[in-house]
Amino acid sequence: MKTYTDGDNDSNIMGYDYGESWIRVYFKDNSEYEYAGGEVGQYVIDQMKYLADSGEGLNSFIGKNKPKYSSKR
Repeated sequence: MKTYTDGDNDSNIMGYDYGESWIRVYFKDNSEYEYAGGEVGQYVIDQMKYLADSGEGLNSFIGKNKPKYSSKR
């Protein structure tokens, strides 16, 4: 898991992992959601990976766009 470096410290996200066509997001409440290109489209996955690496905007993106997740734990 890579640490999500939120500069504002106002995110519910603590970390993430990703591969070519998926991203898994770990939240501070110990839940984790996986999003896959087959569910939401590769463009959305690429946006989420960019936001995760930049450390800003991923939580807002998920909240506003509500992409369909492929699994939840």
